[in-house]
Amino acid sequence: MQADLDVLTIGRSSVDIYPLEIGVGLEDVTTFGKFLGGSPTNVAVAASKLGRRSGVVTGVGQDPFGRYVARALREFGVDDGGVLALPDVATSLAFCEIHPPDDFPLYFYRAEPSPELRIGPDDLDLDAVRGATLLWVSASGLSREPSATMHRVAMAERAGHPGRTVLDLDYRPTFWDSPAAAHDGVASVLATASVAVGNREECEVAVGETDPDRAADALLAAGVEIAIVKQGPRGVLGKTAHERVEVEATPCEVVNGLGAGDAFGGSLCHALLAGWSLEETLRFASAAGAIVASRLACSTAMPTESEVREVLALGRVPAGL
Repeated sequence: MQADLDVLTIGRSSVDIYPLEIGVGLEDVTTFGKFLGGSPTNVAVAASKLGRRSGVVTGVGQDPFGRYVARALREFGVDDGGVLALPDVATSLAFCEIHPPDDFPLYFYRAEPSPELRIGPDDLDLDAVRGATLLWVSASGLSREPSATMHRVAMAERAGHPGRTVLDLDYRPTFWDSPAAAHDGVASVLATASVAVGNREECEVAVGETDPDRAADALLAAGVEIAIVKQGPRGVLGKTAHERVEVEATPCEVVNGLGAGDAFGGSLCHALLAGWSLEETLRFASAAGAIVASRLACSTAMPTESEVREVLALGRVPAGL
């Protein structure tokens, strides 16, 4: 793996099997598309689409779907040197139904534990971890050993690093034994993150607050430098010790909202690397998320910077973008 990446993400990957028919239950769908998936993996793809050198640390099975994940990453320009192919475990699959504007049930088919949660500290390329300008980690990776220890090691290696370490609060109940366990997992690493991002439910699990301002303040008190609270249709709040910025959601015609948060994440990485103001960062990331929400898939839907700039100029996502 390259030791000087702009963005390195750690966490799950999957193969998304999405219906090509909208408003139809899976029992009646007859045509599907196959896409690269998994939130941290999609974040790396989104950053790559914006011109950043990105890589992924993840686990897959030694099966055709695992080979597809590695190949798709390369096709997106993402370094796949951190993809660990494990024997005797299947690559994770995810199915969804698409019922716009806000009903997108997901069905996961994965081993227990899933491949990426089987990656331990000895599998980690510490040179790549230390060398990346920005490290993105997902709280779901703290839900099982040896992955939890691997995440703590990776984040500790970044102590004193001039770049950013971003913690996606990413609460998925199926990964955890309880919300309390998820809270403890997040609490164990918050002080080693410089940026934390999550929605109101994820903030409640992480710091016990659903009010956006109180949640952001609690995250700042835990040691992060930037706290970002996503509020869905109400927009997004960002806070530092000296600044508060709230931006409205970017209007769009929703087709599939599942990849919007990953587009937001990849664009957040891009903006942090560029050193933009907090307001410009949040507006750019919000616009990118809206673009992907207006498209069918996730990884293949990630926008270019020119597309995001077009949306920012218009103030909405135009039909057919």
